[in-house]
Amino acid sequence: MTVDARGSWTLDRTFAGPTGTVRWASFGPEDAPPVVLVHGTPFSSYVWRAVARTLAVEHRVYVWDLPGYGASEMRDGQDVSLAAQGRVLTELLAHWGLDRPAVVAHDFGGCVALRAHLLHGAAYERLALVDPVALAPWGSDSYRLLGANADVFSRLPPALHRAMIREYIASTSPRGLHPAVLDRLAEPWCTQEGQAAFYRQIAQNDQRYTDEIQGRYGELELPVLICWGTEDPWIPVAKAKELAALVPGAELRLIEGAGHLVQEDAPAELTGELARFLGRG
Repeated sequence: MTVDARGSWTLDRTFAGPTGTVRWASFGPEDAPPVVLVHGTPFSSYVWRAVARTLAVEHRVYVWDLPGYGASEMRDGQDVSLAAQGRVLTELLAHWGLDRPAVVAHDFGGCVALRAHLLHGAAYERLALVDPVALAPWGSDSYRLLGANADVFSRLPPALHRAMIREYIASTSPRGLHPAVLDRLAEPWCTQEGQAAFYRQIAQNDQRYTDEIQGRYGELELPVLICWGTEDPWIPVAKAKELAALVPGAELRLIEGAGHLVQEDAPAELTGELARFLGRG
């Protein structure tokens, strides 16, 4: 992992998976308890930078960009569906030699982590879900419009595409994102291959991937923490309470004033909740 004084975030390792090369990194004491961080859409592991650095004091932290996102491979014909991402996470855990790590997952990373565990047998010591995509219905009208017309939108003039991406990402935060953070989150989607990849991942993802597992949340037999921003404009906080009711023994922590991208809106509060949860024996 490379982090410079300006906060640059570089993943320095690769994993050649069946859906494309994954960029990843790990840091923290090698003999410390492992924690795997999973991002959602349209983000990358960069959203975990503050949380990861703090957790790495007492944990071995693993971060990665999902195939088709961030610094990982983007290409035509790539399978970047939630089904594929769940398999990739399972393969990565085996590649890293992790038997029962703790997993922290945000947005549709929550679906990815849940699918890996419930469908592919990935074993976790504990699981924290941050504003996850986990319950029907999900996907805004705009999200469905983009997915249904991915070929058309992928050919937008680059300047128009860039403006739309920035507005889309900015809408996660009622507090407003720092301009440098917004630049960094939008950047991977603003190359020629990134523009196509953005619409590709939306076109491939739909509610059936959570429908396949939603009825099995009562089978979860591990400590589960659910964190949710009370001002999430993408997934209403009512979903937090609905999910907590479906998961046996789940802890629910609401983070006041935070939007969907809690890592940016309330990094200290979120990190505190995660550190407390991960530090339990």
